[in-house]
Amino acid sequence: MTDTSGPGDETGRAEGAADPTEDATELADVEQVVAGPTEVDDAVDYLHHPDLSPEELGEPGRPLNTRSPFMWGLFGGLGALVAVWIALMVVSIRGVLVLVVVALFLAVGLNPAVEFLMRRGLRRPWAVLCVIFGVVLVFAGFLVILVPIISHQVTAIGDNLPGWFDRLQKNDQIRRFDDKYDITTKVEDYVKQGTWAQKLFGGVVGVGLAILGILLNAFVVIVLTLYFLASLPSMKLAAYSLAPASRRERVSLLGDRILRNVGGYVSGAFVVATCAGISTLVFLFVVGLGQYAVALAMVVALLDVIPMIGATIGAVIVCAIAFATDIRTGIVSVIFYIAYQQLENYVIYPKVMSRSVEIPGALTVIAALIGGTLLGVVGALLAIPTAASILLLIREVFLPRQEAR
Repeated sequence: MTDTSGPGDETGRAEGAADPTEDATELADVEQVVAGPTEVDDAVDYLHHPDLSPEELGEPGRPLNTRSPFMWGLFGGLGALVAVWIALMVVSIRGVLVLVVVALFLAVGLNPAVEFLMRRGLRRPWAVLCVIFGVVLVFAGFLVILVPIISHQVTAIGDNLPGWFDRLQKNDQIRRFDDKYDITTKVEDYVKQGTWAQKLFGGVVGVGLAILGILLNAFVVIVLTLYFLASLPSMKLAAYSLAPASRRERVSLLGDRILRNVGGYVSGAFVVATCAGISTLVFLFVVGLGQYAVALAMVVALLDVIPMIGATIGAVIVCAIAFATDIRTGIVSVIFYIAYQQLENYVIYPKVMSRSVEIPGALTVIAALIGGTLLGVVGALLAIPTAASILLLIREVFLPRQEAR
């Protein structure tokens, strides 16, 4: 059979036929309308097609309410836990922090000597080297010359203690006191029990460990002091750079003034202690206690560094040994230390500290008590310059702001 259809028929058949692609698209739209999209499908489409906008994944939910009581409690509890953790960490490294603070104060105290050499024409590295060499030389001289003498004199004091105890027992006032409280009998009973030997052994071990710890801490403090002294200018610049640029100049001026005050106090305290030790050394040689003079002078000098009570404790120790040796020597010692403490409190100390620490007497006592309660002897030593620094900030920063209001 012959196909009689013409070109017009082909055109009509082509126009009347449906396009397969359009039919598939329409069928997919119908199925989407019927079935509806799911969130899982949207998430899968977004993973495979990250260029999709968030609106095509559905309407976002409400933002988290950060002002709700739950959020306040949550963040408050986390903050409290972090604060407690930081406090526990600080307490655990308290010993290291004390060594660092002591070394920093010593470095600030030696810095005036470095600046003195710099004013004489030396550059800072050479000035620091000279000061370090001087400190090492002083310690070496102390170890080589004074330690054997002090050790010998301490041994002599220990050997003479029984004789001094017998002399005290022969004193009428001491004998009446012993008869009233029966101290001698209690001491003898304690010795006869035998438990004192074990306690003494433990005490000796404890004293040995304490001496070893003191030597180790002293070595650490000396090393840190030398490092801080060498890098003090860079440390100051790093600390001052933390202040805002608009207030950096004033912060630098206040910081330099505080460091000068602290350095003056530290160096002045050592000068006052040295005066006390030298005066004690000369006095003991004059009154006939030269066999104990170097050891007792060193004890007085070390104790005189402690504010308020250090000089009194040293005087009591020397006077007790003087009374045990001879009554007249003891009376002369009491008179000497009463006179010397007046001289030190009203002449030497004000002259030495006139350019370093400006702090009222009552505040000195309060600061020393608080520092001693918190950190012991070290706290008492650091309390006065710290209080002076706080008082300076109050005078220069807080009070002018109050007057301007």
